Amino acid sequence: MLAQNGTLTGLILNEDNFPLEDVNIKINNDGTKTDKNGFFSIKIPANTDIKIVFTHISHKPITATFNLKNGETYVFNPVMSVSVEQIEEVVLNSKKRKDIEGIVTIDTKTLKKIPGATAGVENILKTLPGVSGNNELSTQYSVRGGNYDENLVYVNGIEVYKPFLVRSGQQEGLSFVNSDLVKNIEFSAGGFQAKYGDKLSSVLDITYKKPIDFGVSIDLSLLGGSLAVETASKDAKFTSITGVRYRNNSLLVNAKETETNFNPAFFDAQTYLSYKFSDKFQLSFLGNGSLNKYDYEPKTRQTNFGTLDNPLALLVFYEGQERDRYQTLFGALNGTYFMNDNLTIDLVASTYHTTEDEHFDILAEYRLGEVNSNIGDEDLGEVEFSEGIGGQLNHGRNDLDALISTIEQKGTYNIKENEIKWSVKYTNEDIRDRLIEWEVIDSAGFSIRPPTIDDFNDQPYTSYDGPIVPFQNVRVKNETTINRVQTYFQWSKKSNWKESKAWYNIGLRAHNWSVRSKGVKSNNQTVISPRAQFAIKPKWEKDMLFRVSGGLYYQPPFYRELRDRNGNVQPNVKAQQSIHLVLGNDYSFNLWKRPFKLTSEVYYKDINNVNSYTIENVRIRYRANNNAEAFAYGLDLRINGEFVPGTESWFSFGYLKTEENLNNRGFIPRPTDQRLKFAALFQDYVPKIPSMKMYLNLVYNSGLPGGSPSYADPYIFQSKLPDYKRADAGFQFVLVDTNKTYDKRWKQQFKELSFGIEIFNIFDVQNSITNTWVRDVYTKRQFAIPNYLTPRIFNVRTTMRF
Repeated sequence: MLAQNGTLTGLILNEDNFPLEDVNIKINNDGTKTDKNGFFSIKIPANTDIKIVFTHISHKPITATFNLKNGETYVFNPVMSVSVEQIEEVVLNSKKRKDIEGIVTIDTKTLKKIPGATAGVENILKTLPGVSGNNELSTQYSVRGGNYDENLVYVNGIEVYKPFLVRSGQQEGLSFVNSDLVKNIEFSAGGFQAKYGDKLSSVLDITYKKPIDFGVSIDLSLLGGSLAVETASKDAKFTSITGVRYRNNSLLVNAKETETNFNPAFFDAQTYLSYKFSDKFQLSFLGNGSLNKYDYEPKTRQTNFGTLDNPLALLVFYEGQERDRYQTLFGALNGTYFMNDNLTIDLVASTYHTTEDEHFDILAEYRLGEVNSNIGDEDLGEVEFSEGIGGQLNHGRNDLDALISTIEQKGTYNIKENEIKWSVKYTNEDIRDRLIEWEVIDSAGFSIRPPTIDDFNDQPYTSYDGPIVPFQNVRVKNETTINRVQTYFQWSKKSNWKESKAWYNIGLRAHNWSVRSKGVKSNNQTVISPRAQFAIKPKWEKDMLFRVSGGLYYQPPFYRELRDRNGNVQPNVKAQQSIHLVLGNDYSFNLWKRPFKLTSEVYYKDINNVNSYTIENVRIRYRANNNAEAFAYGLDLRINGEFVPGTESWFSFGYLKTEENLNNRGFIPRPTDQRLKFAALFQDYVPKIPSMKMYLNLVYNSGLPGGSPSYADPYIFQSKLPDYKRADAGFQFVLVDTNKTYDKRWKQQFKELSFGIEIFNIFDVQNSITNTWVRDVYTKRQFAIPNYLTPRIFNVRTTMRF
């Protein structure tokens, strides 16, 4: 009676959609067969990965891994092929149930194969509609008009964090999520349930594997490598999966236009341990340690820009260097108690500690001039006349030490078609921060003063005897403590409405936080967030699912949002508020006798108490005064399916408009106002050589607002960066996999083995992320010099599994 089981049932068909009789279905030492109608039903252990093999004498086998909840019934209807290579492994965890919740699930096999400068989960997310990323060196992304700080990331139900001080993509290093350890990937672009935290944009929910056997996987390339080891005890009570990664971005950064001495080293190790004490109680531990070193010594740079009629060039000679260190330790302990078949209780405790040092002194001396464009001239391309000569000295001594500790009790109660979830969570954030930055700009021997100073400065035409001050100067030391208490309660129900199937979800979140910082008055605030979802599947001939979701969403400020442009903590910053509405539709159909799905969503956000900001590369600087209101609306479309038999591909389209009104001066585009987005993720193989595979990652994003000079008034200076266009391709030859095994010689040691080549930025498009602004001393104009991203780059890669 205490056994924890789920039920797998379904209908197995051949390519002509006729039932297949006598298909063998094997699970460990147990199994069953399909009847004359192709039907089967089998009970499997719940809450663990169960590998099932479907075989038939005249068809190719299918291997699938399932993870069902206790009492759950999952319908699996595979089509067995006699001529087409089968998908190697299908990982399923109530995928249909996630569709009604508006959650996108991503195949983990796809995750590891799709090429990209920063391959991984975030690389795949950027091919989804509504998700934007204009920097291939960064793992950060914006969703439906939000910024990088508005996205939630969970691993095994535990919220994880990113570094605080990172200002450019090439400093980031490794994402927290280790692709080698991932079992499930779930993503919501908005309208998510109350069980998820208080952010305005999106949720990425990752689940790590619980191995069922011993295994080792290795991935090596010119950008670094990874190693993952899986173990399981004979009685299956203890499981572990451990991953180690190393990455070096020299291949990418050395290909850029700035000549540098560049020595990055990004390393991390993660482990997920689980022990099942009994059928009622199990304990798991998630641990992570990372060390990122970034040493950057620029030498020279030449950027050509302008037009054919007026070609210009910027020549820069550098002195100095930057040395950054980011060290992170994270640990979480989760105890799960199965009270009975209906009630599950969890207790989670976690600690996150990061120490970050960002030290730099870089002197840049530049010449801005006209370029010799006379074809045949021996000085072709050289700067002939200098319109601007000057220098810029940047100094920084930034240090941060943050300790975030959390304890949470949560539970799930199932009764018939109802599910109730609840949680109470306490978080303590202790942050110590020293911010020292200044910048001096010199133009032809004259120090340029910041435009915020009212004194008139007519240099170099009139001498100025005022004090010499830096163009920018920030000096502050903060010791801040934030205490948070969060709770939620939500109810879900499945029911029949006439001849249709319906699903409801209603939830409520409450969030209280207090801010104490040295030298400022403490503050305490509370917000309450109601949320709801409804989905209906009519009994139509066409397979259609309709969804509506929304609510009142809040984002209480994190430490970085409390810090204004001068580095001072403002404890009175309010939570940003968004009224969010999402309407969605899933249309599933067959094309070329293969399954496809078209997903459509329209959304609207009305945002108040906006904490306005500026973005430079990936660094966000907040004004910390809730001085704006904003809105966002758009349309997301995605069609996915087997464009090539046996592989999943998709095409995405997104339309977005988002604007903000600062201090009632009128609406202008927000820094994330990316009007159009198109992306494709395509998988293919050579029909006569199925071991030769191709993967294409294609992204087009229209230009973002931004790139304005420091202190520029956004209402006066409205400019857009160029459109972002990028295509990455990977070509892989598979020597060994589940459909291609060997019993002799050296290949018998491998379960998987492949070699390949990757081409990043196939068409060598010059994408830019920001502008460098250079002053012409004669006309006092400022020129926008684009900071280009990576050109075309070749990479070789091999993957293996034992």
